Amino acid sequence: MDHHVDIDVRPDPEFAAHQLMSALYAKLHRALVAQGSTGIGVSFPGFDLKASNFGTGTRLRLHGNLAALSALLESDWLAGMRDHVVLTLPMRVPNNAQHRAVRRVQVKSNPERLRRRLMRRHDMDAEEARERIPDESARFAHLPFVQLRSTSTAQTFRLFIDHGPSQPNAVSGAFNAYGLSQGATIPWF
Repeated sequence: MDHHVDIDVRPDPEFAAHQLMSALYAKLHRALVAQGSTGIGVSFPGFDLKASNFGTGTRLRLHGNLAALSALLESDWLAGMRDHVVLTLPMRVPNNAQHRAVRRVQVKSNPERLRRRLMRRHDMDAEEARERIPDESARFAHLPFVQLRSTSTAQTFRLFIDHGPSQPNAVSGAFNAYGLSQGATIPWF
């Protein structure tokens, strides 16, 4: 991970920044799937945990080696988004960069959905499921997220993203098709 590319979402009177960031991230996900890439990580340098909407900010940063980033940029994955973004060329990561793991966090925030699943899997009635999973069991994540639509089920979901603590040393590893990893780190600057 010696290079990075910054993609900034431009202000637009018709679309909110978080909508454009979600659309951009969905396109990136499809491109990473198509390329089978495990060497590109992402971060959101402008994320804000204090914002009321737990926004990712307006900058998506791609991390990787020069070859992986160049291959992605040479594909036409930004089609339809070019008017909404400003893109840099691949740049070297600063020498004094810290490192962070950027990972997906899945939150069980909807007790009703969990009850339906429990009823399907264990052949129980609604009352028994309500006893096992009370409304108070809902959890909420105070993390930045992007809103995505599943291509297989057509359902929308929030992909919550946790930027782990800064650390001085890099941890190598693979990244998934969302550019996230449970253990590998990206440079943070």
